[in-house]
Amino acid sequence: MTSLFDNLLPAQPWSFLFIQDLIGTIVFAVSGAMAARQHKMDIFGMFILAFVTAVGGGTLRDVMIGSTPVFWMKQPIYVLMITLAVIITAVFRNKISKKEWQTGLLIFDAIGLGVFTVIGVQKGLDFGLHPCIAIALGGMTGCFGGVIRDILRNEVPIVLQKEVYVTASLVGGVIFVLFYSAGVESRWVDIATVSTVILIRLLAIRFNLHLPRI
Repeated sequence: MTSLFDNLLPAQPWSFLFIQDLIGTIVFAVSGAMAARQHKMDIFGMFILAFVTAVGGGTLRDVMIGSTPVFWMKQPIYVLMITLAVIITAVFRNKISKKEWQTGLLIFDAIGLGVFTVIGVQKGLDFGLHPCIAIALGGMTGCFGGVIRDILRNEVPIVLQKEVYVTASLVGGVIFVLFYSAGVESRWVDIATVSTVILIRLLAIRFNLHLPRI
C-alpha cells in the first residue's frame, strides 16, 4: 500500500528546469490566491483559484501532447507548493493594503508568465514539435491558467482584452527558440526568455501599452 508521503519528492536530482517549474507554480499560485482575496473568497476559494492558475496551462499542455498522467498527478509536490502558497497568502492577507495586493498580483503574474513560457516551449521541443508549435505551447502554458482564474471570478480574461500579455509570452518563446537554435547554454536561454517576458509585461503595465482595438 502506498504511503501518503511516497513519491512526494522526485527521486532524481532536481534539474534547473524542474526548479523553474516549481517557482512558476508558486508565483502563479500566489497570483491566484491574491485574485481570490480581492473578491473576498474563503480559504477554499483561494485554493481553487490558486490551483487552476498554477496548473491550468500545464495541464492543458500535457493533455494536448499526450503526456499523461499530467505533471502534477505524477509529482504531488506541486500540490504541496500550491497549498503552502495559499497558506502564506492567507496569513498575510490583513497585513497588506489593497494597492499592495494589486501590485503584487501584477508582479507575480508577470514572473509566472515568463517561467511557464520557458517550461512550455522546452517541453514542446523535447517532444519533437515544430518550433512554431512549441512557441504556441509556451504561450498556452503561461496564459491558460490565468484565463481559467479570470473566468471563475467572473471577469473577461486579460488575454482577450487589449493587455500586452500573450504577446509578451510569444516574444519570449521566439527568443527561447532563437537562442536555443544558436547553441546558447540552456540556463542562459531560460534567463533571457524569462527576463524578456517580465520586462515586456511590466513595461506594458507601466506605460499603458496595448494592442490596437478593432
